Amino acid sequence: MHAFSEMGLRIPRIQLPKEGTDYEKWAVVACDQYTSEPAYWEEADRIVGTSPSTLRMILPEYYLGKPQEEELTKQIRSHMKQYEETGVLRTLPEGCMLVKRTAAGRTRLGLVIAVDLEAYDYTKGSTSLIRATERTITERIPPRLRIRRGAPIELPHIIILIDDPDKTVIEPLAKKKGTVAYDTDLMLDGGHITGTFFPKEELGGVQEAFSRLYDKSTERFGKGKEFLMAMGDGNHSLATAKAAWEEIKQTLTAQERENHPARYALCELENVHDDGIVFEPIHRVLFGEGKLTGEEIVRKTVEILKKQNPDAYLVEESDEDEAGTVSLAGREAAQRMTQTRRKADSYRIPVIYGGTHRVLVIDHPISGLEVGALQTALDELVRTEGVRIDYIHGEQTVSELASTMENAGFLLPSMDKHRLFPAVAADGALPRKTFSMGHANEKRYYMEGRSLLM
Repeated sequence: MHAFSEMGLRIPRIQLPKEGTDYEKWAVVACDQYTSEPAYWEEADRIVGTSPSTLRMILPEYYLGKPQEEELTKQIRSHMKQYEETGVLRTLPEGCMLVKRTAAGRTRLGLVIAVDLEAYDYTKGSTSLIRATERTITERIPPRLRIRRGAPIELPHIIILIDDPDKTVIEPLAKKKGTVAYDTDLMLDGGHITGTFFPKEELGGVQEAFSRLYDKSTERFGKGKEFLMAMGDGNHSLATAKAAWEEIKQTLTAQERENHPARYALCELENVHDDGIVFEPIHRVLFGEGKLTGEEIVRKTVEILKKQNPDAYLVEESDEDEAGTVSLAGREAAQRMTQTRRKADSYRIPVIYGGTHRVLVIDHPISGLEVGALQTALDELVRTEGVRIDYIHGEQTVSELASTMENAGFLLPSMDKHRLFPAVAADGALPRKTFSMGHANEKRYYMEGRSLLM
């Protein structure tokens, strides 16, 4: 049986708020959600009020680049220190938390554990134990690093996936009796969550099952090239933790590096084969910002696409092909066409601008995924025209944001979750924001923490 350390894992000492804390106010959704919906974060702030909350220890990405960013970052450090010094936080013995989360009518299991950042490498061509599933945008790391650098506590919204079709690692814990640490509803339609704590000495079954996955990976990829874990959510958060560790390790001796808290990152492991995990598409909305109209955004996107995909063009609300006319009157019909009318050698991407519905057609695409073909064009448009892009989980939100004349929305199809590990193993990181593990309100809520201090 392999040691946890050999498999890129570490049993952490988890921090939770003291008993009697209102967990519904304590837990808030991942900071990279609702980035174009300030009303969500304003309502979260109203709900929390003066109660202890993870909201006071994270920076919603809505505020990145805004005047409040610097002051809010200072307040984060202040609240972390206050919560530690006044006993708001308590530290559990070494162990893991089994998390059961029900949201949007689906229930999934997760295991809160720490991963070794030395076993994670997000660079292209990586053969590390833990691999990125999308291209890491290094420009997104510095603002996150400003918060993590010197912070005494980490709060993860990171979800890392394992490929366990026989459900041997996490699922058996659900049949065992542990200590229920929290059992609460989550604010703002976040569903319900229960956390059951298992001390280190009761995790032998997890270690044995993980060891079997490790051995299978060795057989498949070869010694030293095992692929055990793939990023599900929070890719840039884990990349930030990695960047912080690379800074810190330069100041340490070889012996100090072995057990320094910053070498590890708290996360939630989930099994990609869990029935409660559904891969949702991540749509794109571009904001003209006074530089372009939505119609101009779409037209320029097609022009850029044609450089790599000459057979890229727009069609009207109905598209004639050998299968007949497909009506695209309305958002739902447009998305349905994307899912069911795609040809073997053609992509159909519904587009909305100023409330107008069109379809972007790419025949004979050079990319293996719709998102791969589109993202390259959108990145160039953002770079050359100065428009802003956001990544949206819900079709209705896309429709609302793209109803104005200055904005344009692109609706993308979902990815088969069972293709994730084979695709990453074969081709490396997928195009940016290829999939989402559920809608925004299904994302991980901050709950557990971990000290980063020696």
